[in-house]
Parts: sequence; C-alpha cells; structure tokens
Amino acid sequence: MQTRLAVNGAAGRMGRRIVALAAETGDFELVAALERPDHPQIGHDAGELAGVGPLGVALSPEPAGAADVMIDFSLPEGAMRALEVCTSTKTALVTGTTGLNDEQAHKLEHAANTIAVVHETNMSVGMNVLFTLVGQVAQLLGEQYDIEITEAHHRFKKDAPSGSARTLARRICQAMNWDFPGAMVHGRSGPDALRRPGTIGMHALRAGDITGLHSVIYSTLGETVTLSHTAHSRDTFVHGALRAARWVKGRPAGLYGMAEVLGLPS
Repeated sequence: MQTRLAVNGAAGRMGRRIVALAAETGDFELVAALERPDHPQIGHDAGELAGVGPLGVALSPEPAGAADVMIDFSLPEGAMRALEVCTSTKTALVTGTTGLNDEQAHKLEHAANTIAVVHETNMSVGMNVLFTLVGQVAQLLGEQYDIEITEAHHRFKKDAPSGSARTLARRICQAMNWDFPGAMVHGRSGPDALRRPGTIGMHALRAGDITGLHSVIYSTLGETVTLSHTAHSRDTFVHGALRAARWVKGRPAGLYGMAEVLGLPS
C-alpha cells in the first residue's frame, strides 16, 4: 500500500526533489504540496514544478488531502506551521529543518507527545553513521588530540554552523563529558587566539553551490586523523527522508532520529 505523502516547502530546492523522487519510487502518493500563502507559484502543479509531469496536486498553503506522513525541509517558521498541521491532523512528521531556536525545539518535543516525529539535522545515511562514530573516535584517541570541525555549504544557507556540524560537536561532547555548546570555539582571530584544551574549533564556509562537506579533524603532535563526509547532491538527503517516511508511518507518538530509522546506536 502506498504511503500518502505531504511535502512542506514543496517549491523549494529540497521540496522539488522530494516530490520528484517520491513519484519515481512508486511507494508514495502525493496528497499535499504546501508552501507559504504568498509564494508566487501557489496553484501550480507540484509535479510540473518538480519536473516529473503533472501529479494533480497543486501548490497550496493548506493540505488538500489526508496524509500518513509529512516531510518538511523549510525554514524554522515553515517547520512550525508544518508541526501545527501535523498535530491537528495526527500526521507523522519527518523534518530536516535546521536552525530551530530553543522555543521552536521545545514545540517540536512537545508535539512528539501527540504524533510521531523524526527530526534529524542531516538525513543522509552516511552522515548518520559519521554521527555515531565521532564520539567513539574521540574517546579512543583521548584528550591529547585537538578536535576541529569544518563544514562547507552553498552561499544560500542561512544558519551557521550547520545543524550537522553542531550534531557532530554534541556527540563528541557527550562522549568526552565536555559542555555543549560551551566547548565550541567559532573561528579564531586576534593576537591571543591560542588553542585551549577541551574545546572544539568550529569553522563554517559558504560558497557557490556546495551541497555539503563536513570534516572532523583529530590532531596531536605527530599525527592527524580525519573523518569526513561529502554529499554529492541533495538527493542523498531526500533518499534518507523517504526512508524515514516509510519507517515512521504507523509508529506511536515520540521523537525519533535517523539512528532509530537506520538501526544505529544513538
């Protein structure tokens, strides 16, 4: 049986790819394609916008049909609107929106008392394996290794550092019993920028159309170990989100991550 799918932010770069790849799999029936009310393409067929031909679902500020799952890749304000819709209609939510403030994160956690929510800063399978590894490697190497995180994304990304880079730092801090986010040092400048033990350097690059590059550098006197992940296209995130949508359908209310979806240690 097909999963009835709603897509929030359906006219965005990620939204269009979700619509296109969901249509290609044959596992999903698109029942709603949501966008903000003032979007210039409201009323246009979501399939045509995604380049897969008409699907009979127009871009709309309101859901047109009952969905099993909604996938959201938008801005924090859009994610909150998606959360309201899903809570009121008892629809499971898969969201990869980053940059949530504390109040918005609390709303997401509260909604998980009512509906099933998969929230992850990065939906790619490979990146979630990296999330699992970075803390283990930090423990194995020990505190004599300095840790730096670099991330690079396209020029249009608004939040920095990326949600994925913050997740990498959080996993390391949990493993090393360091304060998060207090252990992060965002860039360095000035005449007295000497590295302090127990800190994680965080460096965000924004240029061109880079899809996503993340590296965790562990370095001590004499050697360096680097773990890295490169996203070749947005489709890797879409495949992960669709996998999460299949998994979360029919799940009980709760807040889940891709670790649960993929069966990885959390």
